Amino acid sequence: MIGIGPFSIQVVIIVIAVLLAWVTARLVARRVPDVSHKAAGSMVLDAVMWGLLAARCAFVIGWWEDYLAAPMSIIAIGDGGFTWWVGVAVALAYIAWRTRLATTLRGPVLTGVASGLIAWFMAGGVLGLLQNSAPPLPDVQLVTLDDRSVALSAYAGRPVVLNLWASWCPPCRREMPVFEQAQVEFPEVAFVLVNQGESLQQAQDFLQNEHLTLTDVLLDSRSELMRVLGARGLPTTLFFDAQGRMVDSHLGEITMAGLKDKMRRLF
Repeated sequence: MIGIGPFSIQVVIIVIAVLLAWVTARLVARRVPDVSHKAAGSMVLDAVMWGLLAARCAFVIGWWEDYLAAPMSIIAIGDGGFTWWVGVAVALAYIAWRTRLATTLRGPVLTGVASGLIAWFMAGGVLGLLQNSAPPLPDVQLVTLDDRSVALSAYAGRPVVLNLWASWCPPCRREMPVFEQAQVEFPEVAFVLVNQGESLQQAQDFLQNEHLTLTDVLLDSRSELMRVLGARGLPTTLFFDAQGRMVDSHLGEITMAGLKDKMRRLF
């Protein structure tokens, strides 16, 4: 599963976990004398905010050289660049500090946070199982830029990063230099960029106008891959191991730091 509607499944999981934490904290607070359920819910949301900020800052620091090369990508939080253990630690520290003089509030808030974390971890486990059971690298016939037919399954046998894109899509255009650099830095991985729904001339004009030097650019004029893979939008990037099994997916623009982090964890 890649997404639900226009949102990536990872974002949906986080939103549900936060909502569960907020509801649980308020419900538990109602059962504790002299504790405001509104204050408990508000503290959960504040802790999440500070946790997300800390998780993003820690990730940016960890990949500082890549973000320094493209400073605007620091605010591109859609790349999934968060160091989650730092965020959780900061959120818990914030709650401990805020409840140092209101200890009766600490229990409901921590209970809410715990329920959210449990839901988050369980959903992540289920997502991992779904990805492990996802269809393998599909055997779809595509066309090269020199108008030759090629089967996508021909790339099996080594890790594959499959990107679905179109020249009319602004985030697709912005992330193309990332894949150009990645093809140089990770020669052992096949970065396959499949244009969706456009003609050979449109794809060639885009690459030429943007002065991009990319290999393994293929054409899918009928957008068959989006249907086969269940992609909900562009750009979509899918990660397959050497056995052709999908091990991760990303909906939306990806930065160099976000891509390198996934490459380190997956391959």
